[in-house]
Amino acid sequence: QVQLVESGGGLVQAGGSLRLSCAASGLTFSNYNMAWFRQAPGKEREVAARNRRTGYGYITTYADSVKGRFAVSRDNAKNTVYLQMNSLKPEDTAVYYCAARVTEGPLYEYDYWGQGTQVTVSS
Repeated sequence: QVQLVESGGGLVQAGGSLRLSCAASGLTFSNYNMAWFRQAPGKEREVAARNRRTGYGYITTYADSVKGRFAVSRDNAKNTVYLQMNSLKPEDTAVYYCAARVTEGPLYEYDYWGQGTQVTVSS
């Protein structure tokens, strides 16, 4: 049974940092493309970052809204992907989800999703 478990969310002041973790189990983690999505209250879910396997290793792409502030890393030995979030803004407030899939496809079509972790940024 595949599980993705996010952790590390919380309340932080604007300008602060948080690091989210997503621990995966029940899958061969190194084979999976990972992504971080977020959903703010009253808004649609949006992708924050996507980490994909290529023949040259992993590459990460970021939404314009988080580029330069967020960074994805992964530790295949620990089956964990991280989202380092710096210079946080109130508009980053959302529930953050990690997602996993083996092959690329339509943006929201991931095989597995975590339960989400709340990030709240106060002004």
